[in-house]
Amino acid sequence: MSNSFWASGALALALLTPTVAVAASDAELADIRDQIRQLKENYEARIQALEQRLKDAETRTAPLAGAAASAPTAPPPAPVTATPSPAAATATGIAAFNPAISAVLQGTYGNFSQDPNKYALSGFAPSGDIAPGKRGFSLGESELAISASVDDKFYGNLIVSLTPENTLSVEEAYGLYTGAGNGLAPKFGRFFSGLGYLNDQHQHVWDFVDAPLAYQAFLGGQYDVDGVQLKWLAPTDQFLEFGGELGSGEGFPGTSQNKNGIGSGIAYVHTGGDIGASNSWRAGLSYLQTRARNRDYAQADIHGNDAQVGFSGSSKLMVADFVWKYAPNGNAQDTNFKLQAEYFWRRESGDFTYDRDGALGLTNTSNYGARQSGFYVQGVYQFMPTWRVCARYDYLIPGTVDYGSNAAYLVNPSFRPQRSTVMLDWTPSEFSRFRLQFAQARLREGITDNEFFLQYILTLGAHGAHKY
Repeated sequence: MSNSFWASGALALALLTPTVAVAASDAELADIRDQIRQLKENYEARIQALEQRLKDAETRTAPLAGAAASAPTAPPPAPVTATPSPAAATATGIAAFNPAISAVLQGTYGNFSQDPNKYALSGFAPSGDIAPGKRGFSLGESELAISASVDDKFYGNLIVSLTPENTLSVEEAYGLYTGAGNGLAPKFGRFFSGLGYLNDQHQHVWDFVDAPLAYQAFLGGQYDVDGVQLKWLAPTDQFLEFGGELGSGEGFPGTSQNKNGIGSGIAYVHTGGDIGASNSWRAGLSYLQTRARNRDYAQADIHGNDAQVGFSGSSKLMVADFVWKYAPNGNAQDTNFKLQAEYFWRRESGDFTYDRDGALGLTNTSNYGARQSGFYVQGVYQFMPTWRVCARYDYLIPGTVDYGSNAAYLVNPSFRPQRSTVMLDWTPSEFSRFRLQFAQARLREGITDNEFFLQYILTLGAHGAHKY
């Protein structure tokens, strides 16, 4: 074909284009203009609401501005600023139009040298569904969250979990009274307890696929409360927070009491601050007291029988936690490092029944006492933007267990479960993360499990900032 042919075609197209453009009717043009006008009005209203919300926030924080200006240049105390404050929310801004809605999607590929269905921590009572998952590809726990200011005094949050087995459960469903003032934050409903450091963080923000062994052994993975919580942030230069919780006590290590009153009590204190411009820290002590009633499970006896046993009595747990973070000149965007550790002590006392179902014809109830402990320590290093490498070490101490007269059937445990884990992840944005993890676990005597994971985490919609 000649060049004149293409030139003629281009000329014809150019002449035709204006004709098509004017083919739209006046009614259509008027409709488009009306839609644009409505959009402008809608967004102008939202902008005005946000500006009013900003003005109110600036008014509330004005007395602190002078003190902040006179302080040396440094990032604000991380324990305070990294935690979102629903108490500051009011029924204005975006929340006045729609609640914040988000979803978290997760999936894993698991490769284990030992059968995950036989997962157990030697010397420790089974605490629930703590297995690492199944072999091969599997859907992880998905999460749906809805939150908003109810009015000028209350904030509500609902987080629902969808399991790979197609079951639905409520992770958190609580209200927060935002009008208390004076650093007080009353909460009521179902929520993850504030004890320790990791417990009140959702699984998708953990630095590893799974929970530390200490959380699995002493809290069943994660401890939630159906009850009330009160936190108080002291008006001090250094971050200082006190908290207390009263609940039903149904979560492990407790059980359902089927009675009126309070089943569990929790108290904790957290403190922290900055050291220069590059370092920050947080430390805490927590105490949990609850009761178990007929906490039944199977335990191998000295003859190798899987005997049904049961414990009824008190369970007391102490947790010490420490976190240190380093970011050059307070800028964590390029590189940063986090050191995190928690130590658990548990003491239980009460009655222990051997051969509870009578299958062995040796049913016996005796006094019981146990002192057990464990810890984990981990480091997370972001060596370049979007890339992190992590290492974790877990160690459990079965301690001293007194079975009373049941010592004729049961052996005092001596093996100490432990695990070493390394992890590499890539975070293209705050809404996505891809993770590679390997662990070598020695959880039962003479058995080593090599665990390999691939994981993805995708976040859809607005999602609140995470704690320090």
